[in-house]
Amino acid sequence: MVRYIFITGGVVSSLGKGLAAAALGALLQARQYKVRLRKLDPYLNVDPGTISPYQHGECFVTDDGAESDLDLGHYERFTGRPANQWDNITAGRVYRDILAKERRGDYLGATVQVIPHVTNHIKQFILEGNQEYDFVLVEIGGTVGDIEGLPFFESIRQLGNDLPKNSCIYLHLSYMPYIAVSGELKTKPTQHSVKELLSIGIQPDILLVRSDREIPLEERRKLSLFCNVRFEAVIQALDTHSVYDVPMAYHKEGLDNQVFDAFMIDPQSNPDMEIWEDISYRLHHPEGAVTIAVVGKYTLLKDAYKSLIEALVHGGLANHVKVNIEWVESDVFELEDPSIYLSKMDGILVPGGFGERGSEGKIRAATFAREHNIPYFGICLGMQMAVLDAARNLAGITDAMSSEFDPHSKSRHHVVGLLTEWLKDNKIEKRNEDGEIGGSMRLGCYPHSLNPRSHIAKIYGNCNISERHRHRYEVNIDYKKKLESVGLVFSGISPDGLLPETIEYSQKMHPWFIGVQYHPELKSRPFAPHPLFKSFISAAREASLMR
Repeated sequence: MVRYIFITGGVVSSLGKGLAAAALGALLQARQYKVRLRKLDPYLNVDPGTISPYQHGECFVTDDGAESDLDLGHYERFTGRPANQWDNITAGRVYRDILAKERRGDYLGATVQVIPHVTNHIKQFILEGNQEYDFVLVEIGGTVGDIEGLPFFESIRQLGNDLPKNSCIYLHLSYMPYIAVSGELKTKPTQHSVKELLSIGIQPDILLVRSDREIPLEERRKLSLFCNVRFEAVIQALDTHSVYDVPMAYHKEGLDNQVFDAFMIDPQSNPDMEIWEDISYRLHHPEGAVTIAVVGKYTLLKDAYKSLIEALVHGGLANHVKVNIEWVESDVFELEDPSIYLSKMDGILVPGGFGERGSEGKIRAATFAREHNIPYFGICLGMQMAVLDAARNLAGITDAMSSEFDPHSKSRHHVVGLLTEWLKDNKIEKRNEDGEIGGSMRLGCYPHSLNPRSHIAKIYGNCNISERHRHRYEVNIDYKKKLESVGLVFSGISPDGLLPETIEYSQKMHPWFIGVQYHPELKSRPFAPHPLFKSFISAAREASLMR
């Protein structure tokens, strides 16, 4: 029998429901259960692909090309199970599908309403495709009380009656603030949050209470009494040194045992926490440190680079070092000398991004790394900017540009151009610059071949790889010969030979300089660091030791 755990949040947003769901999924896996995690988002966008990183953080891309919520990244990193397009749905997607059915006449003349049509659609999404799993964890985005979330809360309320007895529970994540003036932790916000849940017919089985300090027993008893939750099921969720300490912390507090109690089942085995114990030990006992400059466009909101941050941490775990990140907004290099910021760095990483702002600064960062032999890792736009550096400063194409920044000029050399067609599953995908923006990029996993003599092939230990993409501009293959004549190696090409996927300089020219068109950070795991991040941090460590 499939069992469902519905995870809701209250009091304030950004409490970490996704992280809590991912950590609980990891604990269930540690007892040999098969787990699936899914996210319901109440906003009206069809997906987060067109939302600014400043508003929504990172847009996480799955193997099958879905632009999804960043919480799916947590799910993958903690469980190792690749997410797909059926693991995240938004209110926008729900209403789009329902209106399409209505236009086709699928409702046979019925008046289409939130109940039952919207709620039935949400319930169908939750229940489909779960036959092979023991537990399905469903996170509801936003905060209880948000008006746009009501159809989703109503749907999981109905499922509490629809599903067999003891096959679903409700876990509510709340917040207990500390009032410094009075020296008290306050239970009232959580009481009101649970009351809001009760008003729509949902009684939480477990309370997971976020706090920055130990919650006294008396406050836990008070929450138990006023929220109608068993005392043992009031679990404190304290701040931790790292997100990878959370599974161990939740296990210590008894969260997994309370889940089994709520389902009235005996766990099939004792948890095997060896992986998480090892990760925690490495985090707390590094054998050194490296400093990486991340030269980006959205550095004011770190969630815009969530998977990137975690992949760097994973690279540190693999090399037994702590990774310190220096955030640099790329447009400062358009006014100031990069050496002020970059000369003492052990490595420079230029991530993806969109738009002209800060692009010249990213090119200057690539130039500085190349000229000063600092390990350089360019991802997506970071690769394209490294190519423009080579074109301008080595190949003599002084007006080299991307058509993303200069679309109407006919006189300049567009070394990077708009991608209008590509091969996917043996079919031609076509786009044009006047089409819709949403879902129009080259998205998801694509295979490509690496030059067996290249540095990157040695790092992977394989010449045939598949990585996740999210871009609509591409390096122009017509400039390959010219750029290779000055030392830039096109080390990875798409199967049809038309799309450059990776570039590098030979190790004779530079100790570690690699650019990739894809996003390797999306496939990195703490227990399986991505080879490129593992190698990049290793190179940074060598640079640090030589400094």
